[in-house]
Amino acid sequence: MKSNYLLPHKFKKTGWLLLTLGLIAGVTLFTNLLDNNSLKIPVLSIYNSNFLTDEVTFFKIIKNSILDEIIALIIIIGGLIVGFSKEKIEDEFSYSLRKESLVWAIIVNYIVLIFTIIFVYDMTFFNILIFNMFTPLLFFIFRSNFIKLKSNSDEE
Repeated sequence: MKSNYLLPHKFKKTGWLLLTLGLIAGVTLFTNLLDNNSLKIPVLSIYNSNFLTDEVTFFKIIKNSILDEIIALIIIIGGLIVGFSKEKIEDEFSYSLRKESLVWAIIVNYIVLIFTIIFVYDMTFFNILIFNMFTPLLFFIFRSNFIKLKSNSDEE
C-alpha cells in the first residue's frame, strides 16, 4: 500500500510526546492553573474586534498572550504527526483502519457538535467550540489505536 501523505514511522514518538505535553498544558491552562498572561508579546493581528467599543481594525500590531496559541499548535501538530505517521507494518488493514477511523471521527464529532448546538449555550458553548478544534483529531487517534490494540489482542 503506497501512502504518500504519511510520515515515516520514526516521527510517531515525537508526535506522542508533543500531543501529550500539549494536552497536559491545555488542561492546565483551561483549569486556570497556568497563567495565560505570562507570554504577552506584540503580534500581528489581521483582524481585531473590541466588543466594548465596537472598534474593528485590520493588520495591526497588538499585545497578546501567545501561550494558548502555542499550546493549541503543539496539540494539533502532535496529533497530526501521531495520526498520519506510518505504522511499523503498513498494510491494507492499517490503511482501512485509518480511513474508517477518520470517517468515524468526523461523524462522531459532528453528532457531538449538533447536540451542543441544540442544548448548550453562552460561554459553555464557546468553550465546546474551542475543544471542537481538537476533537476530530483526538477521536481519530483514539479510535484507530483502540481498534489496533483490540485486533492485536484478538490475534494472541
